[in-house]
Order: sequence, then structure tokens, then C-alpha cells
Amino acid sequence: MAWVESMQKAIDYMEENLLDDISMERVAKEACTSVFHFQRMFTILTDMSVGEYVRRRRLTLAAHEISRADSKIIDIAYKYGYDTPESFSKAFRKQHGITPRETRTFTGKMQSYNRLIIQVNVKGAEPMQYEMVEKDAFQIVGTKRAVSCVGGQNHMEIPKMWDEVNAEGTDNELFQLNDGEVKGVLGVCIDKSYEKPNYIDYWIATAHEGDVPEGFVAREIPASKWAVFEVHGPMPDAMQKVWKQIISEWFPSSGYQHAGTPDLEVYLDEDPGSLDLYSEIWIPVK
Repeated sequence: MAWVESMQKAIDYMEENLLDDISMERVAKEACTSVFHFQRMFTILTDMSVGEYVRRRRLTLAAHEISRADSKIIDIAYKYGYDTPESFSKAFRKQHGITPRETRTFTGKMQSYNRLIIQVNVKGAEPMQYEMVEKDAFQIVGTKRAVSCVGGQNHMEIPKMWDEVNAEGTDNELFQLNDGEVKGVLGVCIDKSYEKPNYIDYWIATAHEGDVPEGFVAREIPASKWAVFEVHGPMPDAMQKVWKQIISEWFPSSGYQHAGTPDLEVYLDEDPGSLDLYSEIWIPVK
């Protein structure tokens, strides 16, 4: 349960500092993980980014204050991090559907985003098929792209990258190059925040021994103990569902922690029209 406690501690830190310029490095430190892994786990659990959570909570508290206090709306806007009344009013209306002034006169409904409480779902949880394996370090070859995680850009850029790889036939080349112990084409996120905050390198690659073919780049995946989870069904829904189970159910109850090295999403060469597509998620653990 240490994982749940660490995540809750990070959320509590954000709540206690909502009116400040929140440091993601400090938030991740509270969760005992890297900025990248914290943001990724948070998004998988909540279906929103950390930035969205903070913005929604600030606007929720601002609405409460407008409806019950006599403070000027402009002062409340500045208090909750908005430089101008116009930017505050625009963001407020987008979330609540009414203006700050209408909130003060009780002429509309508001939308409240409450403080998050992390809980483990044990009742009715679906079984998960997984195995533990150990692998020596191995090489991957493929194509990579630097992707920003700010504002959910990674959720737009990564699918676009896959579309390009599939359209150009690069995925078929990678399947042909696959001669390593991990079978299939891999989606790999590499944390780059130590070089460029809020950035990752996203790889579409395959395990390949020997020389790096022309047009591709290579990277070593370190020796690890892996938790390998089965994923059944069409993408991306099946993959997202298992990720959420891993973060919300498996980690809190397994006693394992993420090792901090890259995860692998493994896609096998199967008929896209199959009703039972099989993929895997490989997570390095300690």
C-alpha cells in the first residue's frame, strides 16, 4: 500500500499549494518517482493531466469563494493565478458554463471537481493475466521522436507517429528485423525530463541483435525484472484498460514498485480485424 500512500501524499501536496506555482519536481518527489512516471500514472488513473487537475481545482475553489464571499471578482482572479479578469472569466465559463458574475447572483449551476482521494478497487476487480520474467540488457532499433507532455500533446503526437509508421511501411520493416528475445514491434517511452523538462523520447522499435540498419537508431534497454501483462482486444481501448488496472489495482496490491526504466508496449503481427488481438505490456519492477 506504500504506492497508494505516496500518490496520495503527492496529491495532498498539490492541494496544500494550489495558490502557489507548483513545482512538478517537488510533487513527483512526494510520490517517490520521476516527474514523467508521476504524470503518466496520474493521467492513467484520472483521465486528465496534472495541469488539468490543478486548473479545475482552482476554478472550483474560485467558484465557491465567489458565491459566498464579498471579495472583488478581480481579486479572486488574481488569487487563483489569472493575470487578467478576461482570462479568468473565459476559463471560468469554460468549466462552469456560467460567468463569475452569474455565480455571484446565483443564476446558474456550477461544476465542482472535488479533491482526489486515491483508493484501491477490490470489489468486482477483473483478474489480470501476467507473468514475471528476467531479461538481460538488449538492443532496440527503430525510429524516435521528442514529444512534449505539456497540455496532453503526447496523446496527439504519439498516435500521429504510429499512423505515419504504418502508412510508410516502417512497421513491416521492424517486424522483419525482430530477432531479439522480445517479439513484436514496441512502443517505448523514454523519460527526457532531466535534459528537457516535460519531454519524452517516444520510440517505435523492435528488439534486434547486431548492426543498426540504415535509417534507424538504436538504444539499449537495461537488464530488468519484468511484469508482463496480457492485453486482449482492439487498440487503443484494450491497452488503456489494462494500464488503468495495473496502476489502480496491481501496483497497490502487489508490493512491487516501478524500477524507473522504460516500459514496453508490445504489438504482435496479427490480423487487425481479429476479434481477439493479443498484445502485452512489459513493466520493469523492483
